[in-house]
Amino acid sequence: MTEMAAPSALIDYYKAIEQSSARMLEAAKLKDWDEVVRCEGACAVLIEQLRFQARAQELSPEERKEKTRIMQRILKNDAQIRHLAEPWLAQFEHLFEGQPQVMH
Repeated sequence: MTEMAAPSALIDYYKAIEQSSARMLEAAKLKDWDEVVRCEGACAVLIEQLRFQARAQELSPEERKEKTRIMQRILKNDAQIRHLAEPWLAQFEHLFEGQPQVMH
């Protein structure tokens, strides 16, 4: 896995999240669920950084259009990841059937 430079402009955060989302999809296609989880963690960090940066920066009208395109691709990736993960999640849930549910 290659590391990316820290995003500088607000749109760069969206691009970095999209790249991480694409890596998650590739890992899901390979059934590498550990890598999916690692990429998901990277996305979470980037999203928090984006939220922080969005307080001080605004997107230009052209960047807002690009953001919309990026978000559509991220949502498409997410849907594909969920579709690929469903059998794995069903198998995982089956392991815990009949187990007492403990709340912490």
